[in-house]
Amino acid sequence: MSAQDRGTTSHDDAGTAARILFVTGTNTDVGKTVATAALASAALRAGRKVAVLKPGQTGVTDEGPGDAAEVRRLTGALTDDQLTIRELARYPDPLAPDTAARRSGLPYLSPADVVSEVAELAAGHDLVLVEGAGGLLVRYDDEGRTLADQARAVLDAGLPAEVLLIASAGLGTLNIVALTAEALAARRLPLTGVVVGSWPAAPGLAERCNLADLPRSAGAPLLGALPERAGQAEDFAALAAASLAPELGGSWDAEHFAHVHRPEPTPLRSKV
Repeated sequence: MSAQDRGTTSHDDAGTAARILFVTGTNTDVGKTVATAALASAALRAGRKVAVLKPGQTGVTDEGPGDAAEVRRLTGALTDDQLTIRELARYPDPLAPDTAARRSGLPYLSPADVVSEVAELAAGHDLVLVEGAGGLLVRYDDEGRTLADQARAVLDAGLPAEVLLIASAGLGTLNIVALTAEALAARRLPLTGVVVGSWPAAPGLAERCNLADLPRSAGAPLLGALPERAGQAEDFAALAAASLAPELGGSWDAEHFAHVHRPEPTPLRSKV
């Protein structure tokens, strides 16, 4: 099956037909939730059954809306019949999940909890999106286990998990992308690609150059670029489809995007 086919058809591995995609970021506030909503929207538009799992939600009370609610709002899928949304744990402090759990006295979240929920969701959906908190190695429990450990546990359970990295566009992103890619490789976790979580309306030289440099740093393709303030779009479904590559269910073309945003050459200095 080609990479493009995976955007509109299903995996068939270890008894499940679902594609399982762990969505992580280079940092907090890089656009993971909007990217997760875009992935869900593109799949829903293609007629696929989609589930979104947020293992650990921090910075919200039991009654407050979290990232999962934002995904539902952006996709316009208001019921579980349209889009299944799950959370496993909520912690009130806006901190790393292990710190937030420790401060609140609430139970930690284990990889086994995630495996159980992912397996159940995969049995009834075409696409399962697991949105992490912060970056790949943010801790979820007092043993230091992370989203990477959750993804590894899902793979070890025989389910076909992949990782999608949401990155910032500007200076500083290449180092974090490379470090994340190395951490994934060390854990034998497949990196499907990179999506820019917030492409600026007026990109500078660094952003333009990074379109070529991000895939090199990641060792994986650039699979999309969501415009800044994408979460405020009037037609989010259309924007999502136009901002994601065919591998993720959209129509975005990396080569064309890089050509449109190619950097101007550096002027040669004349010798005196």
